[in-house]
Amino acid sequence: MIERLQALTIKKQYNARFELSCSIDIKKGPLYTIVGPNGSGKSTLLRILGLLEQPDSGEVIYYQNGMPLPNPHNNTEIRRKVVLVPSRAALFHETVFQNAAYGLRLRKIGKNICEERIMKALNEVGLAGKENINACELSSGESQRLALARALVIEPDIFMLDEPTASLDPDNTHIIEKIIKDKKEGSQQIMIMVTHNLYQAKSLSDFIIYMYGGAIVEVTAAGAFFEKPSTGLAQKFVFGEVY
Repeated sequence: MIERLQALTIKKQYNARFELSCSIDIKKGPLYTIVGPNGSGKSTLLRILGLLEQPDSGEVIYYQNGMPLPNPHNNTEIRRKVVLVPSRAALFHETVFQNAAYGLRLRKIGKNICEERIMKALNEVGLAGKENINACELSSGESQRLALARALVIEPDIFMLDEPTASLDPDNTHIIEKIIKDKKEGSQQIMIMVTHNLYQAKSLSDFIIYMYGGAIVEVTAAGAFFEKPSTGLAQKFVFGEVY
């Protein structure tokens, strides 16, 4: 199992105005939540940590049994241990069950194991009983919950969420937040989330990664961050002076 990841002096240039430049060390167990103003590089950092983008320089290192794993970006087996749930679900024109099974099919998991995992995950996200309907008939909230189920069935070592409740109604937001909260209890995974919802970050997170202008300004325990951030920039953000 992957128990730690590091980003060492990674840089990613998008245009003359923005460059991501940071380092971070993340261990399994706690939920790390990345917060910061729009355009601070949160989702870019998440995608680089999740091996969906390569940095222009620097490196991302995954550790297993205390040892670094070589070339994670080019290692299919390592990449299959990582899942990132985007803010908008991308579903196939197939049944709910078939959508939930997608990642397991790629990994050639046996049929009996697939069925057991899928029904368990659909039950966890409140979609049990809808497994045979077309996923395109789901509401936006149900679609996002299905995307979450599709990630849960894989049982990844690294579980990432990018704005998992963006634009959802309170009922679906509550369901997804409860799933995340239950998931992190006693978790042996690396868990990282990006959110703009500070109430969500405060209630769910163990550690806060605060970003501004493409840099990580501070990494602080969630309780301490929301009570008294250690940097002036983070204080202005928490108190609504920086958006």
